[in-house]
Amino acid sequence: MKTRAILTMTILAGIAWGVHAGAQEQQAVPQAKVYFTRDLSPEGLLKVYNKINSDITGKVAIKWHSGEPKGPNILPIPMVRALQSSIPNSALVETNTLYPGARQTTEQHRKTLETNGWTFCPVDIMDEDGTTMLPIKGGRHFTEMSMGKNILNYDSMVVLTHFKGHAFGGFGGSIKNIAIGCADGKIGKDMVHGLHGKKVEGNPYPATKAHLMEHMVESAKATMDHFGKKIVFINVMRNMSVDCDCAGITAERPRARDVGILASTDIVAVDQACLDLLDKLPEEEKHDLQERIGSREGEHQLEYGEDMGLGTRRYELIELP
Repeated sequence: MKTRAILTMTILAGIAWGVHAGAQEQQAVPQAKVYFTRDLSPEGLLKVYNKINSDITGKVAIKWHSGEPKGPNILPIPMVRALQSSIPNSALVETNTLYPGARQTTEQHRKTLETNGWTFCPVDIMDEDGTTMLPIKGGRHFTEMSMGKNILNYDSMVVLTHFKGHAFGGFGGSIKNIAIGCADGKIGKDMVHGLHGKKVEGNPYPATKAHLMEHMVESAKATMDHFGKKIVFINVMRNMSVDCDCAGITAERPRARDVGILASTDIVAVDQACLDLLDKLPEEEKHDLQERIGSREGEHQLEYGEDMGLGTRRYELIELP
């Protein structure tokens, strides 16, 4: 899969810099900073987080993916625990699922949390107590999105994402994590997966390809506008199956090697950087995941995200020792 723009890499004083050149009219847009480490350990995660956390204050939501029971590819508990314990007044947050399964109701979700070992800190299932509507400015499809009500209880959000494939979205990065992950299980997720925001009789997931990408971007924008500068993004490129952690034990075996951890205050840049690093892997490793992304028009998340003002595809990749 070829990205829509060219990533150039140079080495300067031991630091790798990457610039993703966008459309001609966007050349004046400042590059975003994306921090990168190959150290896939709790220490590596904290290293990149500490580069982007200056605006994270107050009560902090850490939005991660709890995963289906015994999912083989979910983020390691020591890594997540290290981040959460380093952030005062923080909790892991999730929402229930739209699809039938082990996380569709709060009771089921709580059992899955225990099964997967997410018991070391508070876990807030944000739609446990109902929903709230957050406004969406400038969207083509929505003017508001239904979210888990408890999102209103937080001052800041850290988006901790396992970067991998996704059955509908092509790939699951930071945009997907908050777009679907903060939307409540009954209403919001149905809005995101519907066609132009409407249900279609007999088809619970009618929105596909470009429509779904735009729905996800608009949902993500609602969360981002709510938190303003107090939201940051971390993508962990390990165990990158073509399937989301929603697939649980049925997820395809990862074929791509583990790459590292990326962090930014720009959601578009951090997802774009992951696609560019994926593209640098050998063909036999990247083929299946890139085919999944291309067949779902997954990169439209980034095109539309840039159009909607979520961020920029032009970035500086800063590799940390």
